Amino acid sequence: MSIREVATRAGVSPATVSRVFTRPDAVAPDTRDRVLAVAQELRYTPHPVARSLARRRTGNLGIVVPDIANSFSAVVTKAVQQEAARDGYALFVSGSDERAQDEEQWARAMAPQVDGLMLVSPLMSDEALRELADIPLVLSNRLLDALPAVVTDASDAVGHAVEHLHALGHREIVYLAGPDGFANTMRLRGYHGACRRLGVRPRELGPFNARFADGVRAADLVLATSATAVVAYNDEVAVGVLNRLADRGLRVPDDLSVVGVDDTSLAEMVTPRLTTVRLPAAESGRVGVRILLDLIDRRPAPAEPVRLAAELIVRSSTGPVRHGE
Repeated sequence: MSIREVATRAGVSPATVSRVFTRPDAVAPDTRDRVLAVAQELRYTPHPVARSLARRRTGNLGIVVPDIANSFSAVVTKAVQQEAARDGYALFVSGSDERAQDEEQWARAMAPQVDGLMLVSPLMSDEALRELADIPLVLSNRLLDALPAVVTDASDAVGHAVEHLHALGHREIVYLAGPDGFANTMRLRGYHGACRRLGVRPRELGPFNARFADGVRAADLVLATSATAVVAYNDEVAVGVLNRLADRGLRVPDDLSVVGVDDTSLAEMVTPRLTTVRLPAAESGRVGVRILLDLIDRRPAPAEPVRLAAELIVRSSTGPVRHGE
């Protein structure tokens, strides 16, 4: 069904039909109602590309995540896609493989093709981020000047993880650091703060990429220390540790307690089930894209970063230190 057929049946010009769907306030109410009634009768809907051109918009949003294969990134991206679709937007997705140069390249390539851009845990320079802010831009887990942001401060929950391990008798607790950035900084803050309160000597290994293979590699380094417990940067690193320990004939949590961060589906799928810090991945995606859509529609963004809470989820990968240790 074409716009001309709707115009003929409603007794108006095709331009008036177009305005009804792109600038309804510019059309007299009785005319608007007549056009909409005819459109419904004829089951006419405006072509999304044509409507985007009329509104001088692309109808697309963009998101750049650290790693599209990462479970946490996948949850965020799915939530953003679902929320964007409710407003009729398609979503362009790219992963930077945790490389700042690639991240900036993809973001710049997307910018002309989208109405707004969301960057998850971006690693690029402050200057590069400011240059991208020529279009509506929302940061997730990164703070910069007055740029709109949604952040999850995991420091308290990571501190609770250290306290949980301390209560189980652990005094040698190693932190496996992830890529430099806001997320790792918050985790380190919680780890060091709890160690200081409890009189535990902090010990860091890394940094590692936030991937399973890096957890496998990190496990051997942990076993070269006297640690009885590990707090890993994320669940994928933690599961890599579990895998390597099993290969070496060690039992979790009898020989080593392991804690992750994120609470992705991996945490429930492995044996033993992973004690982890739950981050609200889906909520952060939904909140971020709502802010982005507000910016696109010229509605005010929150004056301060939106902060979401994390929590410790205790499962079976943590337990008491073995007697005599």
